[in-house]
Amino acid sequence: MVVGALGVVFGDIGTSPIYTLQTVFNPGDPHPVPVSVENVYGVVSLIFWSVMIIVTVTYVLLATRADNDGEGGIMALITLLRRWGTQRRRRTALVLAGVGIFGASLFFGDSMITPAISVLSAVEGLKVVEPSLGNLVVPITAMIIVALFLVQKRGTAAVGRVFGPVMIAWFTVIGVFGIVGIAGHPEILRALSPTYAAGFLAGHFDVAFFALAAIVLAVTGAEALYADMGHFGRRAITQGWLFLVLPACVLSYLGQGALILADPANVSSPFFLLVPAWGRLPLVLLATAATVIASQAVITGAYSVAAQAAQLGYLPRLRVAHTSETERGQIYVPWVNWVLMVSVLTLVFAFRSSTALAYAFGMAVTGTITITTLLFFYFARTRWHAPAWVIGVGAAVLLTVDLLFVAANMTKLAHGAWLPLLIGLTMFTVMTTWQKGRRLVTAERQRREGSLREFVADLRSGEEPTTVVPGTAVFLNRGKETTPLAMRANVEHNHVRHDHVVIMSIEILPVPRVPADQRVDVDRLGYADDGITHVTARFGYMETPDVPGALASLDAAATEGRLRIESASYFLSKIELQCGPAPTMARWRKRLFIATSHIAADAAESFALPRGNTVVMGSHIEV
Repeated sequence: MVVGALGVVFGDIGTSPIYTLQTVFNPGDPHPVPVSVENVYGVVSLIFWSVMIIVTVTYVLLATRADNDGEGGIMALITLLRRWGTQRRRRTALVLAGVGIFGASLFFGDSMITPAISVLSAVEGLKVVEPSLGNLVVPITAMIIVALFLVQKRGTAAVGRVFGPVMIAWFTVIGVFGIVGIAGHPEILRALSPTYAAGFLAGHFDVAFFALAAIVLAVTGAEALYADMGHFGRRAITQGWLFLVLPACVLSYLGQGALILADPANVSSPFFLLVPAWGRLPLVLLATAATVIASQAVITGAYSVAAQAAQLGYLPRLRVAHTSETERGQIYVPWVNWVLMVSVLTLVFAFRSSTALAYAFGMAVTGTITITTLLFFYFARTRWHAPAWVIGVGAAVLLTVDLLFVAANMTKLAHGAWLPLLIGLTMFTVMTTWQKGRRLVTAERQRREGSLREFVADLRSGEEPTTVVPGTAVFLNRGKETTPLAMRANVEHNHVRHDHVVIMSIEILPVPRVPADQRVDVDRLGYADDGITHVTARFGYMETPDVPGALASLDAAATEGRLRIESASYFLSKIELQCGPAPTMARWRKRLFIATSHIAADAAESFALPRGNTVVMGSHIEV
């Protein structure tokens, strides 16, 4: 599990040494940091303590303890807030959940920017090896990114097994060359003292503040550690970070700092220049492989966030493929995969260099980190009942650090930081619009459906005159409280029903597979001789919900007679959405809601219904 986690979770943060120091001292920065001995010590110290405070303390030691049935990430925190928020604090919890949705939206921006900047930064090493190869950087990057997204359907575990050994080699190499750099200028070890970070901030705040916008690149990938927790578990992530990733990254930063102290000209590409000329081309190849893996961390994180958002009602039901029988969190979401691929390629061709993307990168990261920290401390206080003074001190320290980074990145709005904010606002608008529209449609649908038991009673009493025809009809429904719209329409408009009617609900349980004897429950809905029953079918997350197969396992005595599965008709209730005059939402949001509904997974395919025997009955609902 640790090897798999190394191959998936740590790629993003583990490749930050490639471009962080280079970006800090970039002479083309609108707020450049002069190269001096004092500034090098201060920057390296700030990088080290930022990593320790944000990644080690905030995420690895604290946030990963707040999981939702093993799932991590900002959407898991939102779920916990909604679950445990008391009535008195419900309004606060809902407001924070809204803030959390914006944080999740920013993470989608991170998921688009990370593959672009990571792979570009590694392939740009070709220009250090041979400047004439510069024109090939963008085409090679695009081909690598396409290949990466094409292999996602093989699953996180398979990808992790391939990538894990590569990342072990990566961290070993950057750690070793970091030691070599430190040996040339061992005084750089002084930067481990927090006095250098504090002194740089206090004594040169005008320089240090703007430097934070680039120093934040050292903690990119922190949210992916948390979001990917459902894929590998907290223990594997903690062990991988503390025993390999953290030491290797720190050694690399120290080694690069020592190299710059030895010759300020090395600031142009300290990561690659730390290696002798004979090793730079192999390092470029290894770095390219590592940055592909860096992309993997946020891609799998985006799968988790999207799947959890759909479960919470912030996105339509998406097709989710589970790829592991041992870890429920290992999933593949095709729609998210292809949207990300197109977005990443667009960024590569639009920005064409890692430096141009660097400012955009930091804004997405700092926003998500700050919101995660805020939600965690609120949850720790309300659910774990941690002492108020502990929460106050901890939140004050960590949020001060986070907000400093946010403020520094706000100064880069005109230089690319607007991009993740635009992506975040777009996703936030989509998710909140879907959540509100779904609530409106659900309320109207429940009103039209009415009580299932009352409907069955009316059929039995003859209040709803119907002709009973031979055959078996299966109506899929969300539960057994309300009547399927397709069934109500069949009775009220066609005045007909089958002699065997099954109303079926599907439940997906948090286990790989459900034993056959626990597959179905039957409820006769109050009468044992009317041929109408409700069936609840349970499936594990690794199973394809097979409705005909579940029905075939039923005992004829339980369903008031033998079901004719081979000739059964399956009815789906399809809602056709229309813009209505009611002032429920702005007209443009209504159109957005209707457009978003088209990405929902096909129900017939999801539940293995035979196409030739499936009837879709529509109903118009205005929003």
